[in-house]
Parts: sequence; C-alpha cells; structure tokens
Amino acid sequence: MIRLALLRVLAGTILGSFAAPCAMSAQTQPAASGEPATQVSAPTPAAPQSPSIRFEDATDQSGIDYVHSFGSAQLGSLLEGTGAGCVWFDYNNSGLPSLYVVNGRPLDDSMHPHPLKVKPNPPPHNHLYRNDGGGHFTDVTEKAGLNPDMYGMAVAAADYDNDGHVDLLVTGYGKTILYHNDGNGHFTDVTEKAGIHVDGWAISSTWLDYDKDGCLDLFIGRYVKFDPKYRAYYAADNYPGPLDYEGETNKLYHNNCDGTFTDVTEKSGIGAYVGRTMGVTAADFDGDGWDDIYVANDRTENFLFHNKHDGTFEEIGNDTGTAFGQNGESTSSMGPVFADLEGRGILDLWVTDGHYNRLLRNTGQLGFDDIGAKNGVSQANAQYVSWGTGVYDFDNDGLLDILIFHGGLIHLIPQEHTLFRGLGNDKFDDVSRAAGPVLSERTVARGACFADYDNDGKVDAFLVNLGAKGTLLHNVSTNTGHWLAVKLQGTKSNRDGIGARVEVYAGGNRWTAERVAGSGYLSQNEARLHFGLGAATSVDKIVVHWPSGLDQVLGKQDANRVLTIEEPK
Repeated sequence: MIRLALLRVLAGTILGSFAAPCAMSAQTQPAASGEPATQVSAPTPAAPQSPSIRFEDATDQSGIDYVHSFGSAQLGSLLEGTGAGCVWFDYNNSGLPSLYVVNGRPLDDSMHPHPLKVKPNPPPHNHLYRNDGGGHFTDVTEKAGLNPDMYGMAVAAADYDNDGHVDLLVTGYGKTILYHNDGNGHFTDVTEKAGIHVDGWAISSTWLDYDKDGCLDLFIGRYVKFDPKYRAYYAADNYPGPLDYEGETNKLYHNNCDGTFTDVTEKSGIGAYVGRTMGVTAADFDGDGWDDIYVANDRTENFLFHNKHDGTFEEIGNDTGTAFGQNGESTSSMGPVFADLEGRGILDLWVTDGHYNRLLRNTGQLGFDDIGAKNGVSQANAQYVSWGTGVYDFDNDGLLDILIFHGGLIHLIPQEHTLFRGLGNDKFDDVSRAAGPVLSERTVARGACFADYDNDGKVDAFLVNLGAKGTLLHNVSTNTGHWLAVKLQGTKSNRDGIGARVEVYAGGNRWTAERVAGSGYLSQNEARLHFGLGAATSVDKIVVHWPSGLDQVLGKQDANRVLTIEEPK
C-alpha cells in the first residue's frame, strides 16, 4: 500500500579518516571514449565547493529503443506486474560497458486475464545494446544470439569459466538460460551442458565464489508457485498477490571448474528455506573473508545466509535484524544493496520495499540497526513503492548518495523518483526535484542498473519502466570532485574478482567497496568499482583483499582514470 509521507528530514553518511603509505604495482586501463582502445579522460575540476547532482534523459540520442512488455492488454497478474531488469557488462572487452535488458512477451491466452487481441510480430524480446562510445549504442541482439523465447525477468553477468569473456545468465518464468560468451560477439546457450536445471519462476540471481576455489558459483532466486488460472481476489486488489501463491525454495549451484555445475541446494542448507524472492545480492558483510547471501523476499521475512566456510550456510536474518521491516512486518522487499555508507570499512545494507525502505547500519557484531526512520530517509520514501536502486557517489564529493526509482505496485500508477545526496556527519539531503526533470518524470519503474557508460567519471543509470519505454539517465552533474574506477582481474581468484574487497586511501579518507554480481532489483551494475575522491587529485594507497586470501597493496595512483588491477600470480 502506498502511504503519504508527512516528513522530509535530512539523513546521511560519514566517512572515516585513515591514511597509509604505499607499495606494489598495477596495470592502467585508461578511460575509453568511443573506440575499442581506451584513452585517458580529461581531469575533472579540482575540489568542488558546491557540487550539484543532475541527470538528463539521454534515451533518444543514445540509439537505445527498448520498450518493456508485460504481454497483455492491461495489467492483470503478479507475473505481469513484477517487471524486468538489466545489466551493464563489457561483453566484447572494449573498455565500454554495454547494456542488456530483459523483457516479457505475450504467452498463451490462458495465461492472461486480458490477452492481446492482436499479438505483436515480431514479439517483444530481450535486447543487447553494444556501447559504441560517444554516448551511442547499437542493437546487436540477433547477431549475439541473445533473443530467447521466454518471459524474461532478470539477468546476471560473470565470467564463470575464467576464459576472459563475460557470460550471461537470464532468468524468467518457466525458463532459465546460461549463455556462454564465445568471444566473437556471439553467445551460445549452454544451460543443459552446464547442468543448470531450474523449474518454476526464476527471478533475481547472483554469482559468488562461496567456497573460494577460484570458480564462480551460482545462486538463483525463485519467486512463487504461480498459477495463471487462479483468479480469486478482491476487485480493488486488481489481481492475486504474492501470498495467494505458495512460496518457493531458491537454488544454489556449485561450479565444478570444468564448465559444469552441481546442484548443492539441499547440501548447502539453502533448500530448507521457503520464501518469495525478489532481489538477491551477495557480499562479505561480517568481514571474515567469505561471501554471504542476502535475499529480499516479498511479504515474507528476508533471509541472510551466513557462510559457514564448509560449503553450508546458516540463515540468520532474524538474529541480525535483517528479516523484517521497521515495525516487525514482512515487507514487500525489492532491491538489496551492500555498501559502506559511513566509511567505516564494513558493509551496511540498503533495501527498497513497498513501504518505508530500510537503511541498515552494520554494527560489526553480526547485527544491523535500522536507522532509516531516525534520519528521515524512510519517511521521505513512504509515499512511494520503491524498486530499482543504486548507492553511488554521483557527484564524486567523497560521500555516497542513494538513487531510488518508484512505481505503482499492482496498478500502473506512475511516480516520480528520489535522490538523496550524502552530506557527511550522518546526514542526507533530498535533492530529488533539483536533480533534473528526468527524476520528476513519473513512470512505473522496476529494475535499474548503473554504470559510467561514457567513461567521463560520473555514474549513469538505465531504468526499466513497466509496460513502457526504458530511460537512459545521463549524469551531467556539475562542480564534481575527482574519481577513480577500479577494474579487477583475478588469477588465483575468479577472473572477475567477484568477492574482492577494495580499500582506497586519499586525502586522509578511506573508501571501501566489494565487487559484487547482482545488486538492487532484478539487475546488476557494471563490474568496475567507482570511487568519488572529492578534492584528492591522487590516491595515496589501494589495498585489494582477494578471495584467494592474498592482500595486494598498491602505491600512489593518479585520479580521474580507470585502473585495472591484476591479482599477482
């Protein structure tokens, strides 16, 4: 239910103060600008006095012509209202993140209360948009072989076989497909060969190396046991909700390091828990060096699967304060994001939902405190239903900001979107209406993914709107600070560096981020870790904690560029 917010109060982040000397080496990958070979971006202005975050709608000039379809004449089922997600990934190793967007499509008429009288030909489908540089994209879906016959929901990307080419997992209703990147612009369906067998309604997923053997494992969330013929509901509800269907178990697949996977759902303990998964993410929240899994459930308590280091997981959501909403209720949780919101070197948790959203401060003692109501972020979002979200330093002032996209839950009710700018000292500022007309344009938002797609040092976004055209949001913020983007390349660890934690020290401050796969709602952000440095024109030291257990230290680095760091062999 959408509630009217009575307050818009300030809330925020504070960065810790740490510095240290330097050592070691790295490869430099300069920022790219429209060419397969990359080049250094021009330096951004020095120390900003009053940065201003601003986005503009760049969809039309970008060449991205994506329209989401829920497959019927009007919204009439939980399947149709769930929406779809997207991913930014550099599938052709050009140094430029390309965009893959998932789509629904008309199914058999018996699946829809309001079937289309005339089916579109060709039917709506997923799209791969190759990043050509210069802010322009080309649709290469057919050439890439990424147009599956399925009702798609979500997507996650990772180099699961460590061959240097990023692969793709697409999930949806009744079908899950693992695509192998052939390295020539084409992808091959290897689902059967790889041993991935997922029935039912697969939704958000994430890649992680839960046993640290150097090969990425796969967690696949499942939503509900959807029955398209079930029609019993109150008229005002529009269609049956998630509690009208049985929940589902999630799936965990262990990577055998030979291109195949083994289903370890039951062995790992994951299969003992029935939920209604929406968003999934994985990160090392307790700093023990092993990635854990957070599952945002719809109208069911959320799960936090704690990695026990022996191939099994313990569910500790209730014990850690991450299972329920602020009032002890099971919320309609959507998009989870792990981020170091206060610069303390540990990961906090931000979760969008259908009510107030949750800003969970990591206590560092296997627990979280919900500070969303205390600092006003929750009240400001209470009037909306929140879906896709990203936590980034959009103005590069050294403080993380939060961007949230909203839209009606079971009705096609368009809503404007929310941006909180980090101020430090535990404060945020709601700058939504000053951040450009594109954030005030009301849409029925669903999944969103984030990347600096033009390599100008400012993080952009793509938004999937339910049953409507998608939106490319270009970051045109002014008076911004300096920045550094870090691309990881594992050797003993998985090649993507998923699970690696990076610490950046500059100007007396420390920033910490972990390389994750799967974040927010149904989506995944670009692989590179983005750090806003504020006034710092260079970095004093970078520390990378690799999943293999190796700690790598790099000395002084110039700012305003993309830095590729390879794990020492």
